Amino acid sequence: MSALSSRHLLGIKDLSAEDIRKIFRTADTFKEVLSRPIKKVPSLRDLTIANLFFENSTRTRISFELAEKRLSADVVNFSASSSSVKKGETLIDTVNNILAMKVDMVVMRHPVPGAPVFLSRHIDSIIINAGDGTHEHPTQALLDAYSMREKLGPDFSKRKVAIIGDIMHSRVALSNIFALQKLGAEVMVCGPPTLIPHHMAELGVKVSYNLRQTLEWCDVANVLRIQLERQDTRYFASLREYALYFGLNRQLLDSINKDIVLMHPGPINRGVEITSDVADSRQSIILQQVENGVAVRMAVLYLLAGRSLDD
Repeated sequence: MSALSSRHLLGIKDLSAEDIRKIFRTADTFKEVLSRPIKKVPSLRDLTIANLFFENSTRTRISFELAEKRLSADVVNFSASSSSVKKGETLIDTVNNILAMKVDMVVMRHPVPGAPVFLSRHIDSIIINAGDGTHEHPTQALLDAYSMREKLGPDFSKRKVAIIGDIMHSRVALSNIFALQKLGAEVMVCGPPTLIPHHMAELGVKVSYNLRQTLEWCDVANVLRIQLERQDTRYFASLREYALYFGLNRQLLDSINKDIVLMHPGPINRGVEITSDVADSRQSIILQQVENGVAVRMAVLYLLAGRSLDD
């Protein structure tokens, strides 16, 4: 029985607020483990976890693999670019072949929205969504919210969080909105009108097309990458124009009379959505997000495997 209310982690929408808080408390424990000279515990030494990445990934794949190894799990890495998928093998065939090797958990990134849900209905393993198309990226949202909690405290009801940039093509945006709302925060999305879906207001978030006004409103600015690889048409005239109207730079931040916490899920297009002097400034917790990602993913793996710290 999972220590969370859901057997899988397919999206933030399937978690309760208490699930999220339990993940945070568990991550606190694992963050302490990661500060020790020996950064490994035997918690999942009897489990085999397969990382199935049908899209390129660096940070998420490495973070999950490190989390799994820190928990002493056996790890199998799968890359679609060097697999039989290139020869026409279906998703189900690929996974069934891996499951024949007695895999207990599957961490999957896939370009098609809903692929992890599809998989969870056809195989018996625990499924963790590491990003499905432009749909959700739940562990990124969890580590983002955990990093905010670490910086500003556990009371999200007083927090105003702005998500800035390419909302339309971002799986991070939707998962962040769900997580922050469950925790009680106010959320605003900001970007060019062409990059903000019309249904955003229906999700209960504020919508802004003015970066300065957004920064004056928020406590935290989570800046998203412009995902040119997902754009099938031109949504703005040029990257230079985007940077002019929606890029965070030192001059703009200095002109606002408040300290804003700055975040970015990576990879950063420096000089486009954020300048280097801002990304590397004292207001930025981007590197803390990366560090916290391992502890949060350890917590997710541990709890889904049915281990409870209350036992």
